[in-house]
Amino acid sequence: MEKLLDLIHSGQLVDWPERSREAVEELFGSNSGRYPGRARQSFSLRAPDFRSGSGVPFTALIDPSNPDSGAYGGMSFVIFPVEDRAALIGMVIGTQGLSPDEEILGRPGHGRKTKAICSWLNSKYGKGQMVAWSKQDPARIDLDLPGNIKSLFTEFQAGFKKYGKVIYGFYVPDENRQGTEEAVKAFLDLMFSERGYQPLTSAEKDANRIQAAYYAHMFPATNIQEAAELLAERKYAVLQGPPGTGKTRMALELFHNTYQGIGQTIQFHPNTTYENFVGGLAPVHTEESLGLQFKPKPGFLMEAAGQAAKYLDKPYLLLIDEINRADLAKVLGEAIFLLEPLAEGRTIKLAYDFDASYGSTLTLPSNLHILGTMNSSDRSIAIVDIAVRRRFAFLKLWPQIAVVEALSHALMLEAFQALLNIFVEYADDEALELLPGHSYFLEKDPQKALRFLQVHLVPLLEEYLKQGYVAAFSDSIEAYLQWLESL
Repeated sequence: MEKLLDLIHSGQLVDWPERSREAVEELFGSNSGRYPGRARQSFSLRAPDFRSGSGVPFTALIDPSNPDSGAYGGMSFVIFPVEDRAALIGMVIGTQGLSPDEEILGRPGHGRKTKAICSWLNSKYGKGQMVAWSKQDPARIDLDLPGNIKSLFTEFQAGFKKYGKVIYGFYVPDENRQGTEEAVKAFLDLMFSERGYQPLTSAEKDANRIQAAYYAHMFPATNIQEAAELLAERKYAVLQGPPGTGKTRMALELFHNTYQGIGQTIQFHPNTTYENFVGGLAPVHTEESLGLQFKPKPGFLMEAAGQAAKYLDKPYLLLIDEINRADLAKVLGEAIFLLEPLAEGRTIKLAYDFDASYGSTLTLPSNLHILGTMNSSDRSIAIVDIAVRRRFAFLKLWPQIAVVEALSHALMLEAFQALLNIFVEYADDEALELLPGHSYFLEKDPQKALRFLQVHLVPLLEEYLKQGYVAAFSDSIEAYLQWLESL
């Protein structure tokens, strides 16, 4: 790949077509290449000999069904050189349109992986600056590059002006050749995998490393320290994510370790009401003739506020499991006014005068923290009220392949990776949040592994199919279930 890196960093257009051909040919073959020789058949090289001022120079790896000259269509890897600086590299759709790659470019996974690559490059090589960008939907060739992105990289204005609508992911190298090499490998690995070609065995470990690195930006890991810091800063937070990602486990670990058990845990359900949570009238037994009357009774929030006031030197945690199982806007009522982490001393007047311990007003002590867990696969009732959403900090927990690798049998890892690939490739953003978490794949005993999947994972996927949650890629899920059944 050295010749390709030299080409990108040369800052010279002299003999551009010849140098491009030499650099690209070096990518193939078992001697020093990254891809098998047969992968050479999956593209045609386009490197026009543009003389100064006669056009925008480029080198592109395009689908071989395109003509030898003129506009082309489909997915391509492109280098846009300029004088006296490193070239821009990225993924481009030919100006002729999506064909012959409509299926690739229209699949959620292609855009999702391009976005993850760019996020990873920004994080690793940006040094606090933006060095990579990706379009939300690669197939939207009617949308131009955003103006603020163009203004960041003025040296490439000629290319942006002509090809801005069809560029859907790029990286702008600096003097760091390692960053360029990683970007080239990530983009080319993606393009060739979409064509059905994987890197050679000698490059397989490196390719897996790069994929794992940008997948970590698609499914970022969240640790308990981050959750604790978020709670300390924002006071009111929600751990959300697919089933089996460890939301309740992390919440309980926070409760018992970080908060040393100071607080209380409750669980919401569809019948949870304002009276249960904040406070209201409740039936109490009396010695009178009817034996029953209604009196004001504090709810969980009032009780937590009262208890937290006794621990002013320590934080107090109200842990609400399955917080989205209730209609939180109705459950909170006017108490939502109190959930402002930066506003101290807010008070609301209650509808009733409670006993002497609580009175007729409610104020949340500064040491009261609220943590909810929210299962993103539960579509029965969701937190949709914007006023509620802005008062809670949301922290996503995603499935983590590293957990499965460390704690499970090889069959579990294979099953997890196969299901992960299906969701990454075919699920839209809403359905991606249904990807079963790593806890569905945590079994070390090879004698129990398959049974574990059949008992825990299969019913969940069957329910997804029944409810229509994965309708857009139900065939792939059905095929996955048949594969499990065949084992």
